[in-house]
Amino acid sequence: MDKQRGKGRAWRLPAAVATLGAAVAAIMSGCAQKGPTPAPSAGRPETPPATRPAPPAPQLPARNWTQYKLQAGQRIAAANADAVYLDAPPDVLLAIPVLEIELNANGSVRRIEVLRHPRQARDTTQLAIDAVRRAGPFASVAHLPKPWKFTETFLFRDDRKFKPRSLD
Repeated sequence: MDKQRGKGRAWRLPAAVATLGAAVAAIMSGCAQKGPTPAPSAGRPETPPATRPAPPAPQLPARNWTQYKLQAGQRIAAANADAVYLDAPPDVLLAIPVLEIELNANGSVRRIEVLRHPRQARDTTQLAIDAVRRAGPFASVAHLPKPWKFTETFLFRDDRKFKPRSLD
């Protein structure tokens, strides 16, 4: 009987490793570089690009608020790719607005409160609020403890590009 039990486990491990390998390969294929796009033909008009691509949804629900905040920062960065930098922030920043984002159970933005206005470049506060709204709705928070809110700090450089502090 122990030999049968051992054989049953023996096939499970390679199957689990193969499944994990396939999942990693599928995820990594999305990161592959794509070749140049072909030039539009003269016979048909070029279609305008979408105004904003939908940000990717998180793959797994966050188990706690720390994970959720990281996923939210990634979503904010993805939804605002043209306004975000991901390298190290400079020693001197232009502005550092801090927002408290309150969510509904389904992840939609309920309210945004400004916890810290920068003394200079006050327009960066509105840039940060707009970035959060573009990134929404976020993943569901119904499984997380209330209150359904988190803070995000925006690190603005002189060129008015920002980095969510949760990604720093």
